[in-house]
Amino acid sequence: MANAVKKVNTVAIADIKNINTITDTNLKKLNTLEFTGVTDAHVFIADNSSDTSILGDITFSLDSTYDVYEFEFVNIHARSNSVYFTFQVNATGDSGYATSPVMSTMFAAFHDDPGEGTFADMYYDTTHDNANTTGDGEDQTRLSVFCNASDAEASLSGKMTLYHPSSGAYVKHFISRISNYKKDPAESDTHVAGYINDTTAIDDIRFQMSSGNLDGLIRMYGIKKS
Repeated sequence: MANAVKKVNTVAIADIKNINTITDTNLKKLNTLEFTGVTDAHVFIADNSSDTSILGDITFSLDSTYDVYEFEFVNIHARSNSVYFTFQVNATGDSGYATSPVMSTMFAAFHDDPGEGTFADMYYDTTHDNANTTGDGEDQTRLSVFCNASDAEASLSGKMTLYHPSSGAYVKHFISRISNYKKDPAESDTHVAGYINDTTAIDDIRFQMSSGNLDGLIRMYGIKKS
């Protein structure tokens, strides 16, 4: 029974670091009782921490090790005005990030800076959607609304989840949520969902601005298979 072990000799599970030199991360059972709740299904794979300078794009390789991948965006800053944070992929054997069509939809909650007025709204704008788009630049899949370089403190942070990119039978779904210092200035809580309309395995993913460069940190994690 999961989490059946509460204490060992009055020591709480959360406080146990080692048992006979075996760390709690590697300890599976104790007297046949499952020892869970102290492990993390997220496995760090890679990031661009070695180079967070001005970049044209940030890319990662994908394989069948995990069915689910997560990407964390930390203070992504655009180097041009009125651009979007975007992604695109390569199917196995393809190159150039322009062959796998993407279907997507976006909505956002918005509130501007009080110094600029008092406007708040939740909106859906079809211009941010993709309809089997395979292009580059402005035609890539948008994960944010407008970003600006003119405000030095402006950036975006958030997360994207990509499901089973190695599947050879199904399309590949994704969901993202981003908090964005939008131009004006304003806050935008942006939600995007969709699927890569390709039944070929996806082995590369690229993040970039729709135009110009960016700087910031992206971390990639794999979710352990059950």
